[in-house]
Amino acid sequence: IPRPRSPPEPAAVGAALVAPWLPPPPARSIRDLIIMGESKWMGKRWEEMDTDVLVKIFKELNLVELSPVSQVCRLWRLACSDPLIWGTLDFGLLKSNFIQTRASPYIWVDDRSDKRLAKILRVAMAISRGNVNCMIFHYNLYMKDEHLHYISQRSPNLKRLVMPAWNRISRAGICQAIERWGELESLTMPTIGHPPYIMEGLANSCKNFKELKIMGSFDLLFASAVTTYLPKLKVLSLRCSKVTMGALQCVLNSLEHLEVLNISHCLLFEMATNGRRQVIHELDNKALERASRLREFHHCQSRQCVACQRMMLDEGILRWYRYEDWFWRRDEVRSLDLKDYGRLFGAQCEMLTSVD
Repeated sequence: IPRPRSPPEPAAVGAALVAPWLPPPPARSIRDLIIMGESKWMGKRWEEMDTDVLVKIFKELNLVELSPVSQVCRLWRLACSDPLIWGTLDFGLLKSNFIQTRASPYIWVDDRSDKRLAKILRVAMAISRGNVNCMIFHYNLYMKDEHLHYISQRSPNLKRLVMPAWNRISRAGICQAIERWGELESLTMPTIGHPPYIMEGLANSCKNFKELKIMGSFDLLFASAVTTYLPKLKVLSLRCSKVTMGALQCVLNSLEHLEVLNISHCLLFEMATNGRRQVIHELDNKALERASRLREFHHCQSRQCVACQRMMLDEGILRWYRYEDWFWRRDEVRSLDLKDYGRLFGAQCEMLTSVD
């Protein structure tokens, strides 16, 4: 009788089924992978990466982070300047360090604020390469003519501008900037003492201009300037402004192409025969009938409304600094609402604003 075979040793079974053990390859750094370029983890070298892919990555960066990235190579600089990144440049968090004064221009600004602003503008304008379409400034940013001149030279394709305070900007400075912005379509501006020259400049240089928002006072002089020089205006927002009934009637009667009007939370008033100001809490039927012809008419003068209460408390000139940081950015007109702060200049950009 043949003797049964003994089962193979465990080592033999393992040798038949399992490949010999080999030590793992040495770990490589990200730098090594970038240099190799053709490893199994990447199909292309970084310098051969599609621009669209780079743009999607760089859209997640802020201005501080984009600055060094744009200096890596020509392809990365081109991607950093893409219009998808620079469509809107929101400086809504950037404010000046200032003190109010009694003498013109009624404001004193710390020199370090001006240097900080100049530094930020140099970086932003250099990377964007003229691709900014919308630029937003805080109402408490007090720029000078040279700042505005620098911006207008390097962002000629601007279509929307939310202006900072006027105090230190001269008439010649704003007119020169408007001449360069031939494609401007929308302007948000604080009240100015003599508005006709601004409206005339917009009429002469900005043929596609269609949206205007005023933050402050809107009287008959202002309304007459708008109806005279911008008769084809389509959107007008006076939200949280001090508005005379004569100015409102002028707008409703004269702007035949107007489609959208916002007078929400405005302090409406007219002068009584005794010379005292009389606040209007309800529009008359004639004004409502004319407003009904518009595609959109937003109005609220309710004593129960928080925003209207603030207007009454501040006597028609809203002290924006007293309230939420986002309050000044809101608007019932969708195309004028600024929504949340942009990514390009967020709170993380503080390191860029430091000046020696």
